[in-house]
Amino acid sequence: MRHAVKCGSKDQKAMRRYISLFVFLVLTTLVATIARAFPPGDWYEALAKPEWTPPGWLFGPVWSLLYLFIAIAGWLVWRSKGLGLALLFWFAQLTFNGLWSYFMFGLNEIDSAMIDIALLWLAIAGFILTSWRVSRLAALMFVPYLAWVSFAAALNFAVLKLNS
Repeated sequence: MRHAVKCGSKDQKAMRRYISLFVFLVLTTLVATIARAFPPGDWYEALAKPEWTPPGWLFGPVWSLLYLFIAIAGWLVWRSKGLGLALLFWFAQLTFNGLWSYFMFGLNEIDSAMIDIALLWLAIAGFILTSWRVSRLAALMFVPYLAWVSFAAALNFAVLKLNS
C-alpha cells in the first residue's frame, strides 16, 4: 500500500511537470498567434528595405523554432526556481514580442516598433543574465533568439531610416 502512494505521488509530480510545460507552450503559442494576426501585407511590401532583407519564407520556420525554445526556456526556469526575476524578464520579452507585430504591421508605426524591439532585446538579455544561475540550458536557448532579434532590430532600424 505504501508503494502505491509513493507511485501516485511521482505520477502527480510528473503530471504537474507536463501541465506546466503545456502552459508555457500555450502562452508562447498565443503570442505567436497574435503576431500572425498582423501580417506584413501590402504596406510593408511597398516600403523601401535594405538589400540584406531575408526572404519572407524564412521568418515562419525561424520563429517556429524560436517560440519552441522560448517556451521550453521559460518552463525550465519555472521548474528550477519558480517565479523570480528571470521569469519576470521571460514574461516581459513575451509581451514585447507580441506587441512588435502590432506596432509594425497593425499600426504601421515603424518608430514604435523600433522602441518595442529595443525593449524586447533588453528583456531577452535580462532573461539570459538572470537565468544563467538557474538553468544554463534555458539561458543558452535564448542566445539564438537574441541573435535573431538583434538582426531584426537592425532591419527595423534600416527600414525606419529608408522610409523616413
